[in-house]
Amino acid sequence: MNLKTNIRPISYIKTHAAEMLKQINDTQNPIVITQNGEARGVLLDTQSYQEMVDAIGMLKLISQSEHAIESGAVLSHEAAVARARQAAKAK
Repeated sequence: MNLKTNIRPISYIKTHAAEMLKQINDTQNPIVITQNGEARGVLLDTQSYQEMVDAIGMLKLISQSEHAIESGAVLSHEAAVARARQAAKAK
């Protein structure tokens, strides 16, 4: 991915939207959209976007787990299995 070659002014979108959508779906490379010479947005294909959202979700879970470990809010494997068995019997 080379963001330097995938930079387009907003005026370009108005006349080349279909071409740009084809490009991002074919290459799966984002296009940076500029306005008044400044980066203002990114055009991204839906598959790459979904993968990014999934990855961020996984990173959040890892971060929460690390915080739980640091604060001691964890169970041993044996304790977790025992708790799951008790919950299953209660149903």
